[in-house]
Amino acid sequence: MNITPFRPQVLSFIAAHRFPGGVGQYRYSLAVQKPTLYSSTYAAMTRSLLNDLESLSSTEQSEWISYFNHHQDDDGLYRDPVIYGQGWYKDDPLWCGRSHLTCHVLTAITCLGGRAERRFTWIKQFDPIEPWLESRKWTHEVDTVGNEIMNVGTILQYARDYHADDRAGKQVERLLNWLDTHWLNPQTGVWGTMDISIPVNRSRMVQAAYHWWPLYFYDNRPIPCIERAIDAVLATQNAKGGFGCGVHNPTDPETSSACEDIDSIDPLARMTAKTDYRKTDIQTALRRALDWVIQNQVADGGMVFIKNQPFEYGHPELTSPFGRGAMFPTWFRTLSLALLGKALPDTWTGQIPWYFVRSPGYQFWSTP
Repeated sequence: MNITPFRPQVLSFIAAHRFPGGVGQYRYSLAVQKPTLYSSTYAAMTRSLLNDLESLSSTEQSEWISYFNHHQDDDGLYRDPVIYGQGWYKDDPLWCGRSHLTCHVLTAITCLGGRAERRFTWIKQFDPIEPWLESRKWTHEVDTVGNEIMNVGTILQYARDYHADDRAGKQVERLLNWLDTHWLNPQTGVWGTMDISIPVNRSRMVQAAYHWWPLYFYDNRPIPCIERAIDAVLATQNAKGGFGCGVHNPTDPETSSACEDIDSIDPLARMTAKTDYRKTDIQTALRRALDWVIQNQVADGGMVFIKNQPFEYGHPELTSPFGRGAMFPTWFRTLSLALLGKALPDTWTGQIPWYFVRSPGYQFWSTP
């Protein structure tokens, strides 16, 4: 892969999805008609990774920040008026509703040099946090629980660091203390009770843990049972080099999704910076993953969620047709490449000057 065209290809793809009428408005794909807040976050985060936001004037950055904050509810969470109340978002579920969107906005707004305008009164319902954690569906829906806990934990970390909310900081510590001692299997390094010898179960449990490990990494807190965790994540790699085991693509399990891939790439890239355990195996796995991830770039310069398939991300305005890139997978797969670049500095992606931000969630990088 030649690094020269990659950056302009992706940036050109994003520019093509800019919606006329205001700074920060983007649509999900060329197949949809309306701008969405999710798509705006993907544009900001991807452009930030590629260090392109510096091309904006200070006025444009301020307008984009204001665009985000205009969509903040009184409780602190953000709402996308186009998609809210339909599809996955109908009942504002904790795993994919306003809290999920908010985690994306918080990273995007940090990329732009801004911050959430209102404080997060929404988090008061999780104080104390232990009863809520105990009420989650830990046995057979642990991957959904993964999203729920990440959303709550990320917003708590943000409230602590950006709004000086000391109570939120104490709740983060209690959350991670609880995870250290509940539902964690020390023999597998992941949480839950499903049989990890079954590939699809192992994939779901690793995908759940992926959503909690960033809470640990962001606070520079030791990963519990890190060696067993590495074993579990490495075992999710398939023959094509990706990490699909049928969670998102049961008819063709080894053609993995953007989520399945980053859910294993992210922890491997971060964990190998913390320990020498199986470092050669991790390097080999990540090199194979690099070859696979770039195969998901299509002719328009964007990326696809699952190769050779159309995809709807929970709402008709978050739809992409066969063979066309979309904003979500373009961001997520570009982030995968950035993480791979950190772990594989001698590769083409390691030569790209990726830009990370210090914000909880997805797009930070902590040195050992």
